[in-house]
Amino acid sequence: MQKITPRIHRSIQTRSRSIPLLLTLTGLTTLLFCSSCTRKDPPPTRVTVIGEASLNAQPDAAVMIFSVVTQSAQALEAQQQNASKSDAVIKAVKDAAGANAEIKTNAYNLQPQQDYRDNKLPKIVGYETRNSLMVTIGDLTKIGTVIDAASRAGANSIDRVSFILKDNSVVSGQVLAQATRQAMTKARSIAEAMGGRVARLVEEQETPGLGAAGNMAYSDSLERQRETPIQAGPINVSSRVQLIVEVDAHP
Repeated sequence: MQKITPRIHRSIQTRSRSIPLLLTLTGLTTLLFCSSCTRKDPPPTRVTVIGEASLNAQPDAAVMIFSVVTQSAQALEAQQQNASKSDAVIKAVKDAAGANAEIKTNAYNLQPQQDYRDNKLPKIVGYETRNSLMVTIGDLTKIGTVIDAASRAGANSIDRVSFILKDNSVVSGQVLAQATRQAMTKARSIAEAMGGRVARLVEEQETPGLGAAGNMAYSDSLERQRETPIQAGPINVSSRVQLIVEVDAHP
């Protein structure tokens, strides 16, 4: 029994010396674990980029606005004269443009004509009636013919001739896709320069544009044998896209 006792004592001493080392390693591990828990990655950076694109397309329709203006000392007489001339203009336009022409009233107003002379209160001296008609045709070769027919029938004001695309969805989609690709290319280039990548798209805004170009030559001449020359120009369809993306600089 006396020989066994020292061995037990030494074993206890060895075990007691290992306990502080174990506690130290456990504490270090806990410290490292907690340190990794509190460390957070930086938030992603938001970048705003803009892409622009445009295409020229040939118009497939023309819009013309004709006005019949009549004046008379009496309001009713000015209206009746205007109604008679407007009916004649509508009939002439239909005959010249064909059955597929779209004709509708663009504006109608009756206004008194006033005399402001001699620093006196204005005096009504007559009335003016204006009836504006909007005509849309698909055959661009008939524009000059329609203008001349309307003028001969009594339209004494040709307010506008413009060219449009009745269905611009295909061209607009192509332009939008080009502008978006350009914006995304810019975003990826910025992200690569920052040593990261585009994480996600946050916001997208698109501003479409539609501009028509054309030449109109009209002369209120007594010579009606020669048709009014109208040249339709291309329509510029454009798009401007703004993207806001998040760039993760620590992929």
